[in-house]
Amino acid sequence: MEKIFDKKKIAACIAKSKYQAVLSTLDLECYLIKYEKGELVSSPFQKEFLFQIIEQGSISIYFIRDDGTRYSLSNGTADYFLGDMDIFYPKSNNIYAEADECLTCIAFSIEKHKEILLSNNKFLELICSSLSAKIGAMTTMDAAPATLTERVLSYMKYKCDQETLRGVEQAAFRLHCSARQLQRILNQIEAAGLVKKLGKGTYRLSPAPELPPANPPL
Repeated sequence: MEKIFDKKKIAACIAKSKYQAVLSTLDLECYLIKYEKGELVSSPFQKEFLFQIIEQGSISIYFIRDDGTRYSLSNGTADYFLGDMDIFYPKSNNIYAEADECLTCIAFSIEKHKEILLSNNKFLELICSSLSAKIGAMTTMDAAPATLTERVLSYMKYKCDQETLRGVEQAAFRLHCSARQLQRILNQIEAAGLVKKLGKGTYRLSPAPELPPANPPL
């Protein structure tokens, strides 16, 4: 992730935005954020509440249940909003947005500008339209088919502290499988180099290989 505070680049990006007319009426401290493919754009781990508008690239938004099951909620491309729900509701502990490719977003702090945002009718009209579309999409969502191996990896990545599974019996209960099944899966993914065994019943996800940096134009 890279934050860009160059005023000329920010102004150029806002000028090209579909929402330029509304953004120009708001006194906001905007900046740009660039994400690499696979980076989390929004997650429960973020400490700062950001409103982001996609200007280039695309994302996938999904919901992770406690058993590692992944539900696809939506896909977003240029002009998609992230953070519109955070203006009104506490952040969900289970919703993630991930960059499908190199991504550029206009961003600003929700907490710092909340009063300005809530007092602007044009901005609220955009939020209502965005939330209505998202609610409509959620009514048709379904769980993505997943093998037990995929659920174990999702469970470790999103539900385990420091991506480390501690205790096979307890994890098997949450994953709705037997401890024997889970141990077999752990042995297989350890052999494949996807996890590392730290001790009895303790496994940590192996880091993904680093990709060469990309510098797409804004």
